[in-house]
Amino acid sequence: MFNGIIFNTGKVKNITRKKNSIYVEIKSNIHLKKKDLGTSICCDGVCLTVEKISKNSIFFYISNETLKRSNFKNLKLNQLINLEKSLSFGKSVSGHFIQGHVDTVAKIKKIEFFDKAWMINLEILDKKLNKFLIEKASICINGVSLTISKVYKNSFQTTVIPHTLKLTNLKNFRVNSYANVELDILSKYIYKYSN
Repeated sequence: MFNGIIFNTGKVKNITRKKNSIYVEIKSNIHLKKKDLGTSICCDGVCLTVEKISKNSIFFYISNETLKRSNFKNLKLNQLINLEKSLSFGKSVSGHFIQGHVDTVAKIKKIEFFDKAWMINLEILDKKLNKFLIEKASICINGVSLTISKVYKNSFQTTVIPHTLKLTNLKNFRVNSYANVELDILSKYIYKYSN
């Protein structure tokens, strides 16, 4: 479980592609010890298991299911990745509860600038998930906890403040970029049990 508040990023240093999986090395200053092997780290919103630690590098196996649902199928060398260690008991939750189970990807349709903040318009590629988009609800974009500010027929808008842009890879978004999206787990459960 994570909370979508990002303090660490890493760069993709090596990608080994196989038919149905990827093995990736991410270089980062995030502090990990040998006892962290097998624990979970949220990488651009995706919960991945730490397979190996070597100096400042962390190694992850990315399965076919994750490749289908995320933007990792287009992973590139030197790509900046948002990283978050799993929550520990008693830690404050400043964002919202995030599982790291990415639902789909969204395409960046428009970026507007308001002072130093960015207003980003995104279109979810899996249209049947649009029913979970609710104004003022939480949403996880590339592992970052954000708030939906507006919902349109085929897209939604969120505002990213300067502090978040500085600490995350959202500053690298461009029109037609793709982002990982995890919808608020509460909205999914409520919808399921009310239908």
